[in-house]
Amino acid sequence: MHARAAAAGLIIGSSVLCAGLRAQPCEPASQTKASDALTRTLATRGASVRAWVIFQDKGLTPADEALAIADLEHTYPARAVERRRLRRTDPGLFDARDLPVSARYQDQVRGLGLTIIQESRWANAVSVQVTSADVQALSALPCVRAISPVRFGTGVPQVDAHDAAPAYGARDFYGQSSNQLTQIDLPALHARGYTGQGVIIGILDTGFRRDHAAFNQAGHVVNVLAEYDFINHDGNAGIDPGDPADQHTHGTLILGCIGAYLPGTLVGGAYDASFVLCKTEDVTSEMPIEEDNYVAGLEFIEMHGGDMTTSSLGYSDWYTQADFDGVTAVTTIGVNTATANGVFCCTAAGNDGHDSDPATSHLIAPADAFNVITCGAANGSGSIAGFSSDGPTADGRLKPEILARGVNTWTVSPNDASSLSQASGTSLSTPLVAAAVACLVQAHPNWTVAQMREAIFHTASDFIANGQPDPLFVRGYGVLDANAAAGPACDPDVNQDGVADQGDVDYLINVVAGGGNPAGIDPDFNHDGVADQGDVDALVNAVAGGGCP
Repeated sequence: MHARAAAAGLIIGSSVLCAGLRAQPCEPASQTKASDALTRTLATRGASVRAWVIFQDKGLTPADEALAIADLEHTYPARAVERRRLRRTDPGLFDARDLPVSARYQDQVRGLGLTIIQESRWANAVSVQVTSADVQALSALPCVRAISPVRFGTGVPQVDAHDAAPAYGARDFYGQSSNQLTQIDLPALHARGYTGQGVIIGILDTGFRRDHAAFNQAGHVVNVLAEYDFINHDGNAGIDPGDPADQHTHGTLILGCIGAYLPGTLVGGAYDASFVLCKTEDVTSEMPIEEDNYVAGLEFIEMHGGDMTTSSLGYSDWYTQADFDGVTAVTTIGVNTATANGVFCCTAAGNDGHDSDPATSHLIAPADAFNVITCGAANGSGSIAGFSSDGPTADGRLKPEILARGVNTWTVSPNDASSLSQASGTSLSTPLVAAAVACLVQAHPNWTVAQMREAIFHTASDFIANGQPDPLFVRGYGVLDANAAAGPACDPDVNQDGVADQGDVDYLINVVAGGGNPAGIDPDFNHDGVADQGDVDALVNAVAGGGCP
């Protein structure tokens, strides 16, 4: 990794981003609403910069807002509603953050001659290219609460990448990816039938070349349910005419780690999953990695029913480590909203290295989000990679939290349709963790974000060995063990008659009610510490093919 990607975030804080939840009194029109960061950015970057225009509210009366929120349950995509119903932790299924940015407010911005680049419902903001004069004109609009720069960075989070000819030892189903998947015990989870089937993974990255043989095997073509290019504003997350030569490189490496399927040569960690692909990172010569594209992509994935996201991008320029407190960077706040809506999110810790001082850190955003799964990089033996960033967050939380292989990780080549590549960086460890999370979602579709984190952290290598995570904030809980995180395999044939059917349900009902138990089963089928109706419900689901608890 050249170390890091863009700095992101509204340094004015989360209270501004939540302005859509309640109307705030307007500031005097004569008062500038530009943040100090925007003033500095205009001074250092030239005549115009990209900026967030953050609105006071959603432009509705309290009664109309309440009606609009209530209506969302009937108009929002059904799969996204069901995921929220299963896993959302904020009150209700929807709130004002889910309402669109006011069309009337957007028209007022356009009336100043400005073009809206991105719209964020969750941030209640739009991004535009502004001059100092534009900032003054925007500040005069009563509907505008604040104006802050869209953050950018100077690199793609990847240490290096090179095409490599496969050099097999023992050739198995996984080919070159065998070692990196075995290190996190993912093949054992596949053997239990959990390969990501039915799980939707959203990827935020540079773009994706999908003509590689590993994405196009007969009967197993990579399944892309939705895609969008937030740079060129079109429906193609692949290669567009006029794209820089390496625009698709980084995203293709990531997709290969998860979705490749070329048995005997290279197989990804969640090869039966489906994907929502978001092209959010511009790799032109200035190399801006715009946070507004990222947040728009995050909302796109959530609305399309994504179960989870993975991002090997990061934002740190124009920030200090003191800003990585879980409530400052807009990408961080966006991820907080996604996880509250029941979306599992994985992200890279960064490649700025680490030290043995627990008081210093080298993180990037959104690695500091409260419930994001923050991924560091290990080598093939499980030792920490020298480039892998350390924590803690500015408010003292453990980051990174989990490790997978990020040194010479095998994936597809982005340069042709048949070769393989090796690459290094927390960019590469992150999709391996994400693949494991996808398989765990299939195994445990009812798990909340908190339950997923608990399972993968408390079965990881260092926690098992030491009973605690790394006190130096470098290794987190250690190397992931996907199979252990899934818990013991269950057998729905509880009455041991050779078939899983209603007879097993009836048997468990009797046992839970205090009847006989000739098969000697443990009636706590869902492993929650008590034998009750919950165990019967879990068995009914398992018998119906819904997986084990």
